[in-house]
Amino acid sequence: MTRRRLIPAALATLLAAGPVSAQQDDGDMSEGLDLLREGSRMILENLLDDMRPMLDEVRPFFEEEMLPFLEELGRQIDDLTAYELPERLPNGDIIIRRSPDAPPLDAPQPEVGDGGEVEL
Repeated sequence: MTRRRLIPAALATLLAAGPVSAQQDDGDMSEGLDLLREGSRMILENLLDDMRPMLDEVRPFFEEEMLPFLEELGRQIDDLTAYELPERLPNGDIIIRRSPDAPPLDAPQPEVGDGGEVEL
């Protein structure tokens, strides 16, 4: 079974177990649920084993590049509700404007240099 088919099958199995568990359990039902639970666990463990090499490969990228980027972004954006939706400019820059009705910032604003460049 390919990974594309394995993920939906695992999710369908887990979702199907929810309504069944709400019914009154008897001996056969309990045994069936145990088998279903064990099968689901085995599917998910195999899926994780298959994905582990890929996850190990991308871990340095996330730790060295994405994590520092997200930490800095979180430091600069105090409250997401105080900002408008991002806008992509024709040159590819992405602007996230602060909403006009947002409360004032506690931190001083960065200085705008020649040519509109901002030191972050």
